Amino acid sequence: MIRMAEQTTSSREAAAGAGKDNYGKVELAPEVLEVIVGIATAEVEGVADMRGNFASGVAEKFGRTVHGKGVKIDYNEDGLFIDVYCSVGYGSTVPAVAREIQQNVRQSVFNMTAIEPEEVNVHITGIQFDQSEERT
Repeated sequence: MIRMAEQTTSSREAAAGAGKDNYGKVELAPEVLEVIVGIATAEVEGVADMRGNFASGVAEKFGRTVHGKGVKIDYNEDGLFIDVYCSVGYGSTVPAVAREIQQNVRQSVFNMTAIEPEEVNVHITGIQFDQSEERT
């Protein structure tokens, strides 16, 4: 009987230990955050294109969509810092587009990851003119 009581006690301790909030750790890959930010930026009206690098340009030539293009993520112990590099369409109001990018990115990141970005910096790298217009 003593032996049975010892087993019951040890099983209770194991059950009590399992009840603690010791689930582990969840980590997000920076690429996931880049995709979320890239899609949120592309949804904003007035954004013409995202600035990419050589690798993303080659990938797009082969028909692959690169959603993280033009996004730089810095996620450390100080928080989440996001830089977005894009060009706007001709006729769009640059401050209004930049403000909407900031709001949309902040909301999308928080809704999908529950992480509140410390900063969302928008860098307008150019203005894209409509190519269909004839030049005189």
